[in-house]
Amino acid sequence: MEADFSWIYLLIFLMFPLARILPRALKKFKSDNFKSQEISQKPLASDYKRYEEQSDKQFESNSTDYNKPPKFSKPETKNMLVLGELNRGVKLFENIQKNTGLTVEELNSILEDLENNGLMKSQQKSGLFGMKTELLPTDKGFKEYYS
Repeated sequence: MEADFSWIYLLIFLMFPLARILPRALKKFKSDNFKSQEISQKPLASDYKRYEEQSDKQFESNSTDYNKPPKFSKPETKNMLVLGELNRGVKLFENIQKNTGLTVEELNSILEDLENNGLMKSQQKSGLFGMKTELLPTDKGFKEYYS
């Protein structure tokens, strides 16, 4: 009576793809958990308030000297606030919303305006858990924000 060991070949051929896929999947899962912890540890106040505080401090300290340009100035419009977040590397809609404190409708309209003006683009990427949309500034958007 001969034993059938064909299952060994199946096991060997499955080990190679799994050895490549599992470390990548674990690394992706760990990095996503780390990012979500960073976001949850941020204070709930928006960055816009931080810009207001910086500009107030700057104007108080330079109240006697009007010839110097301000070191930190708050963005003049909400479009520039969102464009600034994009230029700092924030790519996801939810993160931009948390950082700026804008409502979903406001942020949606701002992002549409930026995309229509050619200041940002959106990319669909396939992630581990499905499709996701990343928002990226264009060269024109980079120049517009820093000029």
